[in-house]
Amino acid sequence: MNPQTAPAATPPATPLATSWGTFDLTRFPADPRERLRAWDAADEYLLRHLAGEADSAAGTPTELAGRRIAVLGDRWGALTTALAPYEPVQITESHLGGQATRENLARAGVAVDEARLLTTRDTPPERIDVLLVRVPKSLALLEDQLHRLAPAIHPGTVVVGTGMVTEIHTSTLQLFEKILGPTRTSLAVRKARLIFCTPDPALDPGASPWPHRYALPPDVGPASGRTVVNHAGTFCAERLDIGTRFFLAHLPTPAAGDRVVDLGCGNGVVGTAAALAGPDAELVFVDESHQAVASAEQTFRTNLGPDAAAEFLAADALAPELFAPGSVDLVLNNPPFHSHQATTDATAWRMFTGSRRALKPGGELWVVGNRHLGYHVKLRKLFGNCQLVAGNPKFVVLRAVKR
Repeated sequence: MNPQTAPAATPPATPLATSWGTFDLTRFPADPRERLRAWDAADEYLLRHLAGEADSAAGTPTELAGRRIAVLGDRWGALTTALAPYEPVQITESHLGGQATRENLARAGVAVDEARLLTTRDTPPERIDVLLVRVPKSLALLEDQLHRLAPAIHPGTVVVGTGMVTEIHTSTLQLFEKILGPTRTSLAVRKARLIFCTPDPALDPGASPWPHRYALPPDVGPASGRTVVNHAGTFCAERLDIGTRFFLAHLPTPAAGDRVVDLGCGNGVVGTAAALAGPDAELVFVDESHQAVASAEQTFRTNLGPDAAAEFLAADALAPELFAPGSVDLVLNNPPFHSHQATTDATAWRMFTGSRRALKPGGELWVVGNRHLGYHVKLRKLFGNCQLVAGNPKFVVLRAVKR
């Protein structure tokens, strides 16, 4: 049965015990086969510190009542859900993370206030008394967001970060030091650390260096030499990655009137190339990252003009509420195979099954991926066919047709 249309199953909730109660938390979308938790030791360590339960070496507990709290980078809503009594503002770059937070809050019996669930593209709060930072995988995203939040920080703001020891590096601490003020770390507990930063009002960190722009090389088809715009945290924001480069050299040319989806669009270079090759096609850019969707829109408009027609959606792949069955002619896809630090094919499978549902009969899914991932097996299982369009020792471009 197609997972997109399968009946709902009991979500694999994992309980997180805190001073504010025990919360059953899930990732989004909840998959009963998925065994990855919606929280980890870094979330737990920060919550224990805030409640005054951590070892004294972790620092002074933080008074939360009556203070304006912002939670940056809360991956699946564990921090926001546990601290709901204090009405924190969550700031996330992930559509999936935001949806997980909504579901976890609802499961905890907390009314969801959309004004308190912000994305990294929204205007940040004007004042922050307590800033809690779940260190992201992307150092660039951390840099950009600290710059965006710095005007809201005042000398009395308490700044506490958290992450696994593999996520906190000297460069991480240097960013806090450069943008906000003096920074130190706690001892490691269960392979997690805390970061303590004391805001320095005399610091002038300047403006964020993001977004970045670069020109594509001259041998990548219709997009050759074109400008790519990358907001912080977007995949391969400094240069064209070799997988996308290989894909660009083998893209199909959309027919006039085709509805084409750049699925997992990143900075939008694939969809922009398709629009340049088929100017009468209808382009839709989809990614779960708000930073990526903003990048794709700027890349597209930089190259096709500010009034060129296209859709830009932060969504869970080809979500049924956004893409009706048989509504798409062509899907172009470079699926990720990581979810934060975990390697998983769940996202690719969701993208493939959603594509099959959304495609018209005769519609095509084109995929680029590392050869060793074996996407051809999944595509044959779903579509009943899969053609190798091009390959090299590292990558393959595959084509599956909906019959």
